[in-house]
Order: sequence, then structure tokens, then C-alpha cells
Amino acid sequence: MVGNQANLRTAFMASPGPRNLREAVLLCLKGVCMGGADIIPGVSGGTIAFITGIYTQLVDAIRSVDALFVRRLLRLDFTGALAEVHFRFLACLLFGILTAVVSMAGVMNYMLNVHPVEIWSLFFGLILASIFVVGKEIKPLNAGNCVLILLGAAGCYFLVGMIPVSTPETLSFIFLCGSIAICAMILPGISGAFLLLMLGKYEYVTRTLKNPFLWDNFVILVVFAAGAVVGIVLFSRVLHFLLHRWHAATVSVLTGFMIGALRKVWPWKEVLESTVIREKIHILRTQNVLPDAFDGGVALAIGLFAVGVLVVIVLERLSNRAN
Repeated sequence: MVGNQANLRTAFMASPGPRNLREAVLLCLKGVCMGGADIIPGVSGGTIAFITGIYTQLVDAIRSVDALFVRRLLRLDFTGALAEVHFRFLACLLFGILTAVVSMAGVMNYMLNVHPVEIWSLFFGLILASIFVVGKEIKPLNAGNCVLILLGAAGCYFLVGMIPVSTPETLSFIFLCGSIAICAMILPGISGAFLLLMLGKYEYVTRTLKNPFLWDNFVILVVFAAGAVVGIVLFSRVLHFLLHRWHAATVSVLTGFMIGALRKVWPWKEVLESTVIREKIHILRTQNVLPDAFDGGVALAIGLFAVGVLVVIVLERLSNRAN
């Protein structure tokens, strides 16, 4: 028994992750930032991962959950499975993400409904500043990479402006929705909630969460979760390949995604189309506008924009110091 515990501890410490308490706390804080972003419509946790310098590590950690890991688990080879997966990294990060989701969901929902201009101003500053932070990784910044930035920006700009469509309710399509929505976790600029809304399955999936233990709802959630697992495992491998084979080109496209996403988080909007889902109004289509006049509200929004920029600068310096 003692030998098994020692082997498990050795395997645990051998996997990539924080090397001391300070690094573990910092990684948890980055997870808190990612979780906070994930509960904001139109903002992706992947963007925060990029800002804080853990994007490549995140992709590699998700990629470590592979067929070999599953085979070792099925054989009850827990030591081998623990050594295979990036458990220390994922555990710290997921703890921070879940902490943020549980503790901040109510606050963020209140802020988005009562003070939308202020909260969107903060996130506009976060994303705008992160574009420059991430853009510094594009080496060389040549004409080809600039074209990729423009293509990524144009693609994301039009994507976030799409109106949700009517789609089938078959289990195969629910599986596909799970696969697509989860990719937003590691794709900067686009949120999973928005992708579900665009696919016409936001209300359908969230409705099942009200009574998850009803058999029909349970089947839907299991199929959706299975799609999410398959989607993130496969997509992380694609991203891993692209980042290691064509790093500058991939970062160029991802930077473009973040630029295009600014359309979604512009603070001042005019509602063009909306719908009622479960007695709540959900905005389907908006138009960005300028504020009517410069007043105290606009000044506060500009101040929060500056705070967002400052947060990115502080996070980048903390990440650089930790590395």
C-alpha cells in the first residue's frame, strides 16, 4: 500500500503542472479569469488563456487525455494513467474555472442585465489589450500573416453577427452541437453559449437542465456531453498540430478572431431583433451605435475600459515573471 501511494505521488509530480504553491495559486487565478469569461455571452475562456500565457499548455493538457490514458484507466493502472495526463495543470485550472462559474454567475447575470454598458466596456478593454499581447507572438509579422489576421477577423466578425437558425432535434445533431460548442473553450473570440444560440439549441439544451433526471432529458444531456468530450479531444489535437507546425500562421488567425469578436462586445448597442426563451428576453440581433452624448455614464465606461486594459497588462507581467 505504501509503495502504491509512493508510485502515485511520483506519477502525480511527474506530470506537467505547477511546481510550487505560488504557481498553483497563480494558475487557479487564471482559471478564475477563464471561468468569469465563460459566463459572459460573446467572451471566450480561450481568450483569457491566451492573455495569461497558458494557451499552448491548455491545448497540450487537453490533448493528454488520449486513448492510452483511457486504456490504462480501464486496466486499473492508475499510476500509469496519472503519469500520462497533465493532471496537476488541469486540476488547478478547473478548480479556478468552477470556482468562478459558481461564485460569479449571479453577479455577472446581474451586471449584464442592470449595467450592460459598464460590463461590456470592461471586457472590450480586456479583449482589445489582449490582441496586442497575443499579436506579439506573431513572428515574423509578414504580409502573409497579416492577410491571415484579416481573414480571421472577417470570419469572426460575420460569425458573431449571424442570426440563430432553426435546426433539428435529433440526437445526432445534439451530439454535433456539443462537439461544436465545447470548441469555444479553447477558441479565442467566440463563446460556446453564442454558438449554441446560433445553432438554435440554446433553449433546447438549457431547458433539459431544469429536470436533468427525466429520462428524455438525461439522454439529451449524455449525448451532448459525449459530443463535447469528442469535440474537445479532437479539436485540441488539430490545434496542437497547427500551433506546433505553423505557429505564427495559427496565432495570426486566432488574433484575427479576437479582433472580429470586438463587434460582439462593443458597449453601446441598439436591439434589432429579440426572442423570449423560458420567460426571458434573449437578444438575437443588434446594431452597434455611438453614445448619444458624453456624460457621466460614458466617462465611467471609458474608465472601466482602461481598467480592462490594465488587468491584461498586469496578468501578462505576472505570467512573464512566473515563467
